Amino acid sequence: MTHVHPHPPAFPDHARADHAQPCDTPGQRTADAGRARDTGRMAAALVLTCVIAVVEAVGGWLTGSLALLSDAGHMWTDVSALGLALLAAWFAGRPANRKRTYGYVRLEILSALINGVLLLAITVFIVIEALERLKEPAPVKLGAMALVAAIGLGANLLSMGFLRSGHSLNTRSAFLHVLGDALSSLGVLLAAGVMALTGWAWVDPVISIGISAVIVVGAWRVLREAVDVLLETVPPHVDMDGVVRALGSIPRVCAVHDLHIWTVGSGMVALSAHLVVDEPSACENDTILVAAKRALVEQFGIDHSTLQIESQGYAGSGAG
Repeated sequence: MTHVHPHPPAFPDHARADHAQPCDTPGQRTADAGRARDTGRMAAALVLTCVIAVVEAVGGWLTGSLALLSDAGHMWTDVSALGLALLAAWFAGRPANRKRTYGYVRLEILSALINGVLLLAITVFIVIEALERLKEPAPVKLGAMALVAAIGLGANLLSMGFLRSGHSLNTRSAFLHVLGDALSSLGVLLAAGVMALTGWAWVDPVISIGISAVIVVGAWRVLREAVDVLLETVPPHVDMDGVVRALGSIPRVCAVHDLHIWTVGSGMVALSAHLVVDEPSACENDTILVAAKRALVEQFGIDHSTLQIESQGYAGSGAG
């Protein structure tokens, strides 16, 4: 049996510069670089969200606008969500160790899961407030309400610009929070305009309910992807049958079994499999492993793999 990892043993006696960490692979280094960029974007979005949340809270209190106060509460929830996402991204960038050989990359997924739940909770709050306002509309200062909402919308659009280039699930979750803020501010702005022109007080809560529907769709997508990662589901962009065919087409490989493909964290996919070969020899095993790893990297972008080579007799015995 040959057990191969794309890097040397996790903790050699003498550390080497090119393999300083247990999970130091090209894909992991790329993920780390992307995570650093995402962290900077989230920090900028967090500062903007904090400032505009204060502006909307003060504006809502001065104008008597429940819509602005609700939006401010929404944004303060997002301040917590962005702070949590930023903290998770920082932890995810910490190096692996003897106890956590993959590091802390899964914290990003847990953060995305929590943020998805928060998004759903936000929609419940918005809908309840909207129903209350349909029953008992309250007078507001529409001019000031529209001005504050416009400022909030501009800040949210700027924050979305910071976050839209992020690729991690954690950053995408934060982007959806800010998108919800932007839609909420836009709804408040439109409601103010329509009420100023028509006097229809019911427009504001109706727009709020529409905003809630949009948020639910995004939250459900984030929750589904986070749960899939935690359940170690095959990543959607990886063709399981294609992997079997690619490995099975390598000369001397007769069969592939015990194949597992899962996502460790954003940008890091891992694979383990048993390759059954005919009349294995040490030199041939190396050739097979090189070909298998090249196929996994070039065709599927998987560079973190553990492959076990075994003979037909060994595989047929049920061992391993």
